[in-house]
Amino acid sequence: MSSPARRVPRPGPLARTGGAVRGEWRRLTAVPVRELRAHGLLAIPLTVCTVLLTLGFWLAWRTAWGGDVVRVLGGVSAGIPLPLALLRTPVSLFVPAPDLPVWGALIQVLILFGLAELDLGARRTLVIAYVATLCGTLSARVMVGLGPDHLLGIDARDGDILDTGPSAAVVGLVVCIAMVRRAPILFVGVWTLMIAEVVVKPNLAGREHIAAMTGVTVCTGVYLARQRRRIRLDRAGDPPGRPDGGDHPRPKEVARDRR
Repeated sequence: MSSPARRVPRPGPLARTGGAVRGEWRRLTAVPVRELRAHGLLAIPLTVCTVLLTLGFWLAWRTAWGGDVVRVLGGVSAGIPLPLALLRTPVSLFVPAPDLPVWGALIQVLILFGLAELDLGARRTLVIAYVATLCGTLSARVMVGLGPDHLLGIDARDGDILDTGPSAAVVGLVVCIAMVRRAPILFVGVWTLMIAEVVVKPNLAGREHIAAMTGVTVCTGVYLARQRRRIRLDRAGDPPGRPDGGDHPRPKEVARDRR
């Protein structure tokens, strides 16, 4: 007489959480690690250039003439005219705040820009970084316009604060990577930390980070929805006798997504 089958115990909540974290980690790091091992820093030219530009602008802040040049090229605040702010915004992404340690900004840029460049490609990384920075810059003007009496408003004096640096781009890239690579733990974690920062220590930078993340979330969500729709339409148009049944993207689709 056969013995009854032994019931396999179900993993507990801690084990399931650990498994989910490890799964996200593998999805986030598999491609970057492989590319870095194969090509080294040559795999992240945009990131290397961004680090060097950020360091160069920080060093320029330390000189009498360099500070004026940096301010003219990338000095953005909510108090300057909008056309001038839009003209300076692309450069402001690489201009670190002069009163903060530059090494933190450089480490953030190296890790997050590098991860995004390896995962998304240089062009998409630059676009997302600019979108995030632009959302932060424009949100500051809206908050100044609302005024301190509004829940989301700020005092007009805060409009004169120099509003530069890669921090908005960094948090925007984190959100984009989490959405593209299906990493909900990272996505929720970043949003939780940024909201907690604004609640505990309300300031202009924290609110701009929320605005940057919101803009990137919307843009990435629209992009992913259109991509899924395109894949569904392509599969619907596949001939019935296709061996793989349309479960995998065609080579042209893969090449198009990597560009």
